[in-house]
Amino acid sequence: MTSIPDLTSRIKGDVITPDHPEYGKSLQRWAVNAERNAAVVVFVKNESDVSTAISYARTNNLPVAIRGGGHNATGASSTEGGLVIDLSRHLNLVRIDPEKRLAYVGGGALWEAVDKAAIEHGLATPGGTVNHTGVGGLILGGGFGWLSGEHGLTIDNLVQVTLVSADGSVHKANDTENPDLFFGVRGGGCNFGVVTEFVLALHPQRRTVFSGPIIFPGTHLEKIVDAAKDWYANTSPKEAMIMMTTCEPDGTPVVPCYIFYNGSEEEGRAKFKRFYDIGPVADMTKEVPYEVLNSLQNPMVNHGNGVYWKGVAHEGPSYKPIAMGHEKIVEIVKAGKFHANAIYEWIPLQKINSVPGNRTAYRRIPNPNCLIVVGWPGKTHSGEKVAEARPLAYEIAACLAGGLAALKDVKSQGYSNYDPDPEGIVGEKGGVKDKALLAFGANYPTLQRIKKKYDPENIFNKWFAITPA
Repeated sequence: MTSIPDLTSRIKGDVITPDHPEYGKSLQRWAVNAERNAAVVVFVKNESDVSTAISYARTNNLPVAIRGGGHNATGASSTEGGLVIDLSRHLNLVRIDPEKRLAYVGGGALWEAVDKAAIEHGLATPGGTVNHTGVGGLILGGGFGWLSGEHGLTIDNLVQVTLVSADGSVHKANDTENPDLFFGVRGGGCNFGVVTEFVLALHPQRRTVFSGPIIFPGTHLEKIVDAAKDWYANTSPKEAMIMMTTCEPDGTPVVPCYIFYNGSEEEGRAKFKRFYDIGPVADMTKEVPYEVLNSLQNPMVNHGNGVYWKGVAHEGPSYKPIAMGHEKIVEIVKAGKFHANAIYEWIPLQKINSVPGNRTAYRRIPNPNCLIVVGWPGKTHSGEKVAEARPLAYEIAACLAGGLAALKDVKSQGYSNYDPDPEGIVGEKGGVKDKALLAFGANYPTLQRIKKKYDPENIFNKWFAITPA
């Protein structure tokens, strides 16, 4: 099978090539700098289509990328001159079994679909805090969400996957069937194959929650962080907060805080009273339907712009490093070429870290995540923009880690989904010989053995590629 007509004849889904009218649309991703000119895009309908697409790519020596939601900022779901296995068009359905409290989720579904389908039955599971994120990338990388304080990571609620491996074989993986593969997909990314279906455990969930942003001027940063330090040390599993340090376009510092309480507005306002007492300039918090919760940040992360991400683990609410990072953000924004912000995720970690580190591929870390975002508007694909944005993001991250050199320490490595830059996770091209080693820590040798079993030729290599061994 070496020709496009042959491929097309064997695929039940859709095959898109550069001469197809849908070609341009098929390349679109959340971040424009993540788009690549693929040789062929296959919108697969089933596992057989996935196997056929993999076989075609191997026969023709084409690199392979897997697209679920297309939300990775560095292009892990795209490939220049290669083949994209796209799950989003046909494998995007969600089915709920309310009696067993399970969600059967297509590999190309978005979190919005999961949230809406599950809450109809008074159920939910930890998912993305931005609901136009795809389920696949988020789950395979670990999966943080507002409910993680109560229920852990998304992978801690993963019951089973259906996966097509590099040789085209279809595997079910769970605690008892192919447990090695099940270990690998819980945090090991797309290293082992194409997941066509996820089965997730669901939990009883009230229909409304208290959430939304309260916005402060930058001059209140120290008061906010001091309040957050006291709050985070004693928070309950039902609470969480995401604090952003950013600027208006003119460089005026501003601090939006998205707060969450899995309960009523009255209870929520009492839980976060210390923040309201500081005096926000705007309060948009209220009781909202659960399915709306994960859409509240969507306006901050629209499709169609250039984005560079850098994740870093930080010690939690601590004024000095956060203030240093914010000063760097103000400096970047005032220079006029980029927008920038730091997003501090203060989600209770006790439930997450109650899972032993050797139970899943995900490297459990004792400190919360911070996501550094440096962005630019419009349709600029140029790699030069990424090359300019990268060191700026690392300068901000260094403020939180204790210097640029500290970013090479495994202790500073944050959530892998926030740090997917193929140029290196320390800001230097080739700065780490095997970048996956830092990402997975002590679990790496085990993952290397699993990789050799399911993808010995490293076909799936777009996200912290594990070296087979």
